[in-house]
Amino acid sequence: MGGLNGYKNLGIQLSIDDFGTGYSSLAYLKSFPIDQLKIDKSFVDDIGVNENDYVIVETIIAMADRMGFDLIAEGVETEEQLKFLQQKGCDLFQGYYFDRPLQAEKFSHKYL
Repeated sequence: MGGLNGYKNLGIQLSIDDFGTGYSSLAYLKSFPIDQLKIDKSFVDDIGVNENDYVIVETIIAMADRMGFDLIAEGVETEEQLKFLQQKGCDLFQGYYFDRPLQAEKFSHKYL
């Protein structure tokens, strides 16, 4: 199928999950046809607590913006985290701040 580019040619978007941890190397950003990054929850957790996490998250947001990637912040649990991320330019979020995991029927009843 031509590797990841074959998937892109089919219209499938590709995301790097848990960006900034484990095997999510910066080299992947130039090697793979990525559409989206997901900031790992471990960085979002300490927004408001650890100055280094502020800097890391700001840098990831700026880099994603400059490289044209969509960006999702994982693990948003507080209004402070949400406001910081919004002010820095992150537009997509997931986490307990919005809701706990729901069964499909409860989700559709509540949100659709």
